[in-house]
Amino acid sequence: MHYLVKYQSVLKSILLFVSKNCTYQLNSALPLFQILNMHYFFKIILLLNGFIFEATSSYAQKENEPDFDSSYINSYDKLITTRFYFSQKQTDFTIAGNKENNDLKYKPNTSLNMGLGATYRGLTLNIALGFPFLNKDEEKGKTKYLDLQSHLYGSKWNVDVLAQFYKGFYINNNMGQAAFDKYYQRPDVRVSIGGAAVYRIQNNRKFSFKAAFIQNEWQQKSAGTLLYGGEIFYGVVRGDSALVPKSIASKYEHAGINKIHFMNFGQAIGYAYTLVVAKHFFVMGSATANLHAGFVREYNSNEMASKWSVNPNLIYRASAGYNSSVWAFNIFWVANQIRFKGNAAADSYVSNTGNIRLQLTKRLMPGPKTKKRMIPIDRFLDRNK
Repeated sequence: MHYLVKYQSVLKSILLFVSKNCTYQLNSALPLFQILNMHYFFKIILLLNGFIFEATSSYAQKENEPDFDSSYINSYDKLITTRFYFSQKQTDFTIAGNKENNDLKYKPNTSLNMGLGATYRGLTLNIALGFPFLNKDEEKGKTKYLDLQSHLYGSKWNVDVLAQFYKGFYINNNMGQAAFDKYYQRPDVRVSIGGAAVYRIQNNRKFSFKAAFIQNEWQQKSAGTLLYGGEIFYGVVRGDSALVPKSIASKYEHAGINKIHFMNFGQAIGYAYTLVVAKHFFVMGSATANLHAGFVREYNSNEMASKWSVNPNLIYRASAGYNSSVWAFNIFWVANQIRFKGNAAADSYVSNTGNIRLQLTKRLMPGPKTKKRMIPIDRFLDRNK
């Protein structure tokens, strides 16, 4: 684990930042999210994002020590992997119903984006925009959002980092409530979630997440792997008024609650498998399950209530498509389900975050001029092996 020594100064900087900017007592009974407010929490997540990227990419860049079995995986590390894609990110929030009433699921009106991207060695850059001709769901209201999802697929480690800020949601009227229009809009509702999940890929020599998602590798034989690691997530859900609509408040135990803080953390284990057919076609599925320790604090206009609980959570991903030495095509889905319980009801809340993408990929050999321009990038990556 030589990279831990190499990046010790980064860890020291993070600890120094926390000590200078956060006031706390060692014996305090207050939850962590009261010690670190949302502003500082996301700063730390972004710092960890940079640290984790460097740590995981160091595994992928050992040119003289291949980390894979070449009879299972072909690497195109020296080529430029270009892509054209459509993608849509989403974060929804569900208030649990009961036998007589459906769940209340708040959804954002996110855009379908069209973009271009490229990967060279351990570096990936994607740029996407939501064009008006792809997005015409004005009846669902407007959502303003910043969604930073980093899914880092190293040779030995898989890392997911989230920093999401959404404002403006709607509920699909599937309850037959006369007081609702087709879409019940809540432009005031905000959801902010941050956190990270880190998993070790046990069978990294024969199994490749890169082949299924980034496609700078090609998995030519079926293989699976055990996954194990840990997760931590923190979030805030709030509205200017109660989250349960007034017209149906009497039917829900969560009536009156207008703000929720939650934090989940714990260890997890899972499995991933890629089925390869005729060498070129593949289907990949992965799931990690865990029991998180969770803390929730609920607010209404008159009081506040807190609760600790144990919650089952799930991260799952899937990819299917075609791969070859030059062209590749796939559709993939990455999703994270976070459950947390408050005092209001036995089954309280669920937050789902995700990203679905359809992409066409082509690998290119850099020409002499391009290679010359990329010398600074190669030097940077070589220094950070």
